[in-house]
Amino acid sequence: MHVLVTGSAGRVGRRVVDLLRARGDNVTGFDLKPLGRADGGYHEVIGAFDDPAAVARAIDGVEVVLHLGAFMSWLAADAGRVYAANTTGTFHLLAAAAAAKVRRFVLASTGEVCPEVRPRYLPVDESHPREPTSVYGLSKHLAEEMTAFFHRTQGLPFVILRLSHTQDARELADPASFFSGPRFFLRSKIRQQREFGNARAGGAGAADDGTEKLLIQCGGDGVPYRMFADARDIAAGVVLAVDAPRAENATIFLGPDEATTLDAAVALLAGRTRLPVVRANMPGPAVNYTTSNARARELLGFHPRWNFAAMIEDAFAGGT
Repeated sequence: MHVLVTGSAGRVGRRVVDLLRARGDNVTGFDLKPLGRADGGYHEVIGAFDDPAAVARAIDGVEVVLHLGAFMSWLAADAGRVYAANTTGTFHLLAAAAAAKVRRFVLASTGEVCPEVRPRYLPVDESHPREPTSVYGLSKHLAEEMTAFFHRTQGLPFVILRLSHTQDARELADPASFFSGPRFFLRSKIRQQREFGNARAGGAGAADDGTEKLLIQCGGDGVPYRMFADARDIAAGVVLAVDAPRAENATIFLGPDEATTLDAAVALLAGRTRLPVVRANMPGPAVNYTTSNARARELLGFHPRWNFAAMIEDAFAGGT
């Protein structure tokens, strides 16, 4: 079939494109930057999701939409951009998909709709109340509501996938990575916190002596953060959502069967980098978070394959 993948140049999107092409689907990519793929069954539209003209070009002839793209930022100064891309952009995509009568619209949402820092119970499942505390989480909450609206009013078939924190093995050893840097490396975390307006960078700032270190982040109560899903597992789950019959009009969490705590993750990373490790309490509660895959197993046949130890092996073996 012909599938549109938004966010096609991203960590999950590029893997989804690979999987779709491997099974013979034609793919249109839609992103602000090119994927750089030379393939007769793949073409792309370069543009913004909140640009109706770009959306019209991207949706032309497609049968399924995988809306994976988003603007991710937790800076107050970026709130307007987050809303424009993730809320206004999703509206334009939904409207175009409904008008084109696509077979399925798959929305990549997030655990931040719950939210991750204050879950009422663990593991979080699809019945958990939606109570976002970040603008990014709010934008995805609104995207979920709009998806349900277009189903209710125009019959648009959908699947909502709430993705856990996703990690690409290739990023694990890179302090400059947007995701891995602040998750694992002390000085990257300090830079991120100062961008957020936290001049002291919580307990991380006190541990800085000018040299690079690995960081075990904890909440204000000393509980380590817990998260991580492998990008390959998430991409496989997204592709399962393309045509799994029982998943139609369902909301489904995708994540690891067992989330990894940062102290365990950093111990594995330290064994390869030989960097010293510090532990620091950050302001607020920990992102100590795991989700239930029960519905993903039942409706998608989803079974994660990659644990953090395997990701570390790939990161230092040059794996993809």
